[in-house]
Amino acid sequence: MRFLLSLLLTGALAIGSAQAQAPITIVVNFGAGGSADRMARLVAPVMSEALGASVVVKNTTGAAGAIGAQEVARARPDGTTLLLTTTGPMAIQPHFRADLPYRLADFAPICLLGDAPVMMMAAPVSGIRSVADVVARARATNGGFNYGSAGPGSIPHVVMVALSQRAGVPMTHVPFRGSAEAIISLLRDDVSIYADLPGGLRANNLVAVGVMAESRTADFPEVPTLREQGFDLVSSIWAGLYAPAATPPEFLARAEAACAQALRAPATVEGFARIATPITFRGQRDFAAFQQAEFEKYRAVVQAAGIRPGD
Repeated sequence: MRFLLSLLLTGALAIGSAQAQAPITIVVNFGAGGSADRMARLVAPVMSEALGASVVVKNTTGAAGAIGAQEVARARPDGTTLLLTTTGPMAIQPHFRADLPYRLADFAPICLLGDAPVMMMAAPVSGIRSVADVVARARATNGGFNYGSAGPGSIPHVVMVALSQRAGVPMTHVPFRGSAEAIISLLRDDVSIYADLPGGLRANNLVAVGVMAESRTADFPEVPTLREQGFDLVSSIWAGLYAPAATPPEFLARAEAACAQALRAPATVEGFARIATPITFRGQRDFAAFQQAEFEKYRAVVQAAGIRPGD
């Protein structure tokens, strides 16, 4: 009998160890090479060490991040599938698409990683150097001025709709599957402007047209705000880590601690500096409250702007 109990205990411990060591996938719902993807790949190694499991990054793109978010919403809540997403899929898409295949309640917030003001960018060859240039070019082409986005209902889309409305000039929206594709298109001169996280600015020698912050930023002190240029538009893009709802609280607590540890690691700090995204850690409770406030804020923004999927 004692031998049988010993075998059962050994088997239980082995199963528990196997579960603890199960690989963890961080789904990034935008394309490889973009800011969200780079953040995930920066935190993954440290989180892997802290959680005692292999952590891999997977890109699931499409529908402005909604397809990747849906994948995680439908995943088993066992701690093996997480989502790293930016603002749009969680705070904008629910107000933008009536047919969204997930709800905010399908996710358990783990941690906020970073938050950075939106930067309007242009290619050097475009000749665009200011918001006045953008407005003048758009007015001259009467709807032929193209701007890129990370998909319909993403922050890069919403902020440009807002600028178009404030300036009273038509602009044409060209959606992509993520920031990397949008920046390639910008460099090819297929689109004239792109507004997103500032991570791709210096790496691609782009021109900073304006920053959507309350005041000039420490990273780009030479770049005027849109307010300084006559348009009171302030917006930021944050990135956060989520698990499917009903994931055990014990795992969420471990993942939150691992996230905090990863954001303190020198390699992560250096990496976030390279992509010009300030590390802004919030744990489960604070992140949930922050997310809810952002959700309500963008409800008002989308409704006031009258933004529809076809815009």
